[in-house]
Amino acid sequence: MNSIFARRIGIALIVLVSVGYTIIPLVASLATAATSVNAGLLVALTAFYWPHFLHVRQALTGTRSRWLPATLAVQVLATYLPEALGFTGWSAGTAPLLAGPVLLLLPLRWGGVLVMMMVAVEFWWLQGIFHNVTGSFFYALTVLITGAMIYVVVRLVRVTAELEQARVDLAEAAVLKERLRISRDLHDGLGCSLTAIALKGDLATRLMDRDLPAAKTEVGALIQVAREASQEVRQVARGYRRMSLAGEVHRAAALLESSGIGCQVNLAEITLSREPDEALAWAVREGVTNILRHSRATTCSITTSNRAGRTQLEIVNNGLPPDDAQTAPDPVGDGPVGAPSLGGGLVGGGLVGLVERAAQVGGTVESGRTSQGGFRLVMEVPT
Repeated sequence: MNSIFARRIGIALIVLVSVGYTIIPLVASLATAATSVNAGLLVALTAFYWPHFLHVRQALTGTRSRWLPATLAVQVLATYLPEALGFTGWSAGTAPLLAGPVLLLLPLRWGGVLVMMMVAVEFWWLQGIFHNVTGSFFYALTVLITGAMIYVVVRLVRVTAELEQARVDLAEAAVLKERLRISRDLHDGLGCSLTAIALKGDLATRLMDRDLPAAKTEVGALIQVAREASQEVRQVARGYRRMSLAGEVHRAAALLESSGIGCQVNLAEITLSREPDEALAWAVREGVTNILRHSRATTCSITTSNRAGRTQLEIVNNGLPPDDAQTAPDPVGDGPVGAPSLGGGLVGGGLVGLVERAAQVGGTVESGRTSQGGFRLVMEVPT
C-alpha cells in the first residue's frame, strides 16, 4: 500500500464516520423542526466541521497552523454550546468526533486525559437527560472509541508515508554505497595493476634495443597483468571481489623485485577471518602501489605479527634521499608531504580508503616517516 492510497482510504473512512454521526439527526431536524432551528443547526454544523476537517488535514500532513488554538476552541464551542442552548443530545454526535483532533493535535498524555474527561462529562450529561445508565454509558464510550479510531487511522497514514520515504532513502543510500564501493575498489585495485603495466612497458621499451628476449618476457608479463586487471574490473562490477593477504603479498613482492626494489617478506603463521584478511590485503596493495608511484625506494619489507589478539601488518621502505625529504612526493601518499593528513600521516584517496576498510573490521591505520628517512605504514586488525 503506497502513501497516496493509504491517505485516500484514511480520509474516506474519517469522512464517512464524521458524516454518519450527524446525518440522521440532521435529516430528522430538517423534516420536523422550524426553519430558524434548522438554520441554527446548520450554522453549528458548519462551525464544527470546518475546524474538524482542518485539524484532520493538519494531522495527516504533519503540519501545525498558527491558528490551531483558536480553531480547536471553535470546535469545542461548536461541540458543547448547542447542547447548552437546547439542542438536546447534540454533543452525543459531535463529542466523539472532537476526541480525534484532541488526541492528534495535543501531546498524547494530555489529550488522553482530556478525552477521558469528555467521556465522564458525556456520561453525566446524558444520564441527567435520559436517566438510563446503560444507554448513557454506551454513548459516552463512543467518545473514547471514535477518538481512538480517528487517531489510529491518521497515524497509520502517517506511518505509511514515513515508511515509504524511508524505503526511498534506503534505496538511495544503497545506490550511493555501491557507487562508493566500486569507486574505492577500482582506485585501490586497478591502481596497482596500471602502475605495473606502466613500469613493465617502460622496462620493455628500454630492453628492446639491447636485450630482445628479455623485452619479450616483459611484454608477456605486461599482457598477463592487463588480463588480471580486466578480470578485476569484472569482479568489482559483480561485487564479489575476493582477496587474500598471502596472495597479495606474493604478488607485491614479485612486482617490487621486477621493478628493482628489494623486498623482504616475513609473515607470521596467523589464521584470519575473511574481512580482516581482505583489509590487510588491501593495505599491501595500496602501500606497494604508492611505493612504486611516488618513492625512490630501493628496499621494502612486509611483516606481520600477532599480539594481544590483534594482527599487525607493517610495510617499511627506505623512501627518499634526505635532501628530497621536504619537496618530493610522499613515499606512500598521493600528495605532497606538507598536505593535510589523516590517521597519523596518511595522505591521498587510496589511504583514506584504507582507514575506512580498517574501521569496518575494528582496526586502525597509522603511517609516518622513519628516523632513517624511509616511510612506515601500519594496519592493525582484530585477529
